[in-house]
Amino acid sequence: MNLPLEIRDVNVTRYITPLREGGSLPAVADADDGFKYVVKFKGAGHGVKALIAELLGCEIARVLGFKVPEVVFAHLDEAFGRTEGDEEIQDLLKGSQGLNIGLHFLSGAINFDPVVTTVDAQLASEIVWFDAFMTNIDRTFRNTNMLIWHRELWLIDHGAALYFHHAFTNWEKSAQTPFALIKDHVLLPQASALDAASTRLQEVLSHEILREIVNLIPQEWMDWEGYDESPEEIRAVYLNFLTTRLAHADIFTKEAQHARQALV
Repeated sequence: MNLPLEIRDVNVTRYITPLREGGSLPAVADADDGFKYVVKFKGAGHGVKALIAELLGCEIARVLGFKVPEVVFAHLDEAFGRTEGDEEIQDLLKGSQGLNIGLHFLSGAINFDPVVTTVDAQLASEIVWFDAFMTNIDRTFRNTNMLIWHRELWLIDHGAALYFHHAFTNWEKSAQTPFALIKDHVLLPQASALDAASTRLQEVLSHEILREIVNLIPQEWMDWEGYDESPEEIRAVYLNFLTTRLAHADIFTKEAQHARQALV
């Protein structure tokens, strides 16, 4: 892969519609590059940490070869949203001035339905492994966070991953957890090739690649109220968490295998 990685910047020009199925009220919006994006706002409930999880989740997924929408840094100026009639949305936009995250809008995509679409064992295993690595609690039967677009499977919505950062304490212990919640993963029944998935994906990821991805986190998203850590220290924790988790991949791989055996 080509390093260093880069994320494009766009300015949001028009708020089109909220996506109310998302608890954080993301929205479809136009940008000044002529494309539509699903914009996730730093003024929503989990703030910039959800945006960091989205950024890291998408870019790690992309490196691993999964289909994910292009990520952009989406800027909102201070005048944006003043004409919005919904007070909740207006407050959200006011609290999100500055830098947010956008994901290319996959027009015409349909939600993945495990009853209708069967995912082959290798791809299912690799997605399960990836979500266990990222501690993503949110790819379940209730909320699959996958789309079918142009007959291909696309991964979306990684804002609930890396949940250790909501406390941001004892990251070493968090990095070595087996992630028992993998038992609820929508693709676990098809994930019969977890050993092969673990081997391939570990070969793709490296300390250098993870460092490049973590370095994408904007400075603006690391000014955390109530925390003494500098942006450099916060970046270091994310990188150390990911590299430590990768080094202990057998822990969460075995947990996923045990959870699958209990299912089938």
